[in-house]
Amino acid sequence: MFIRSTTALAALFLLSAATSAQASDKPSDPQIAHIAYTAGVLDVEAAMQALKKSKNKEILDFAKDMVRDHEAVNKQALDLVKKLNVTPEDNATSKVAYHKQVNGALETLMIPSAENAKLKSLLETGLKLFQGHEQHAEHVAGMLK
Repeated sequence: MFIRSTTALAALFLLSAATSAQASDKPSDPQIAHIAYTAGVLDVEAAMQALKKSKNKEILDFAKDMVRDHEAVNKQALDLVKKLNVTPEDNATSKVAYHKQVNGALETLMIPSAENAKLKSLLETGLKLFQGHEQHAEHVAGMLK
């Protein structure tokens, strides 16, 4: 049971809770900000859960990285939103929860749609970081099989 639950926690970083929640229209910058921030919050929450439940060093190390990285990116996002005086807007895509879907949304929807250069740059940096998280999650999940 412990192996199954830790595998499930690692898999949280790969699976989507709502694969059909992709927005069909091009999102606005306020919607993109909400999508990116929501994804970060969900990943921090999943990592905190892993820190509480796991005894596996690989999972604990990965979860610590997730908390550090996502909190840092979300702080930058909040600072940028305040600086630009933008109010994030909820939307269907912001309900997408995990790395594979978030990375796909960043790459194909949010980065190309972002009009503000600073927002676009932050999203591109986040994508590189989160692609590393996705690879790490796949590695950890593979080790636990």
